[in-house]
Formats: sequence, structure tokens, C-alpha cells
Amino acid sequence: MPTSLSLTELESAINFWRQRSPSIGEELRLCAEASSLATPYALMIIERRKQLDTGELSERAQAAVAAWYDAQAKVG
Repeated sequence: MPTSLSLTELESAINFWRQRSPSIGEELRLCAEASSLATPYALMIIERRKQLDTGELSERAQAAVAAWYDAQAKVG
């Protein structure tokens, strides 16, 4: 797992989870993994940050990033 993420990488991780587990319900609720990444993503935009240390993420978000990263490594 990377020690830091760019905004683009975080967006890619969110999209990975959205494709894997599409939004549900009338309110189009995100899956738990995508939801755990959405707040750090929004904060990066608001704070105009280019990088985010993965240690700043919640445990659930770290697990979601790790699974996304592993999936990317398998693809190539």
C-alpha cells in the first residue's frame, strides 16, 4: 500500500469501489468502502492538498485503499 495518495489516486480508489459495489437505494448511498474515502477526498479538494498521508485515513479507508492498490497491482 502506498504511504501517500494524490487526489487522482484517491478518486481512482473511490471509482474502483463504486464499480465493484454500485450505489444502492433511492438516495444512491455509496458502499462502505467508497463512503470511507469520500470525506478525505472532499477535504483534499477543499484544502487544495495535492497529497494525503494514508496514515491520516480511518482504518476502514486504509483497508479500502489497500484492496484497491492490490487490485491495481494484479492488473499490471
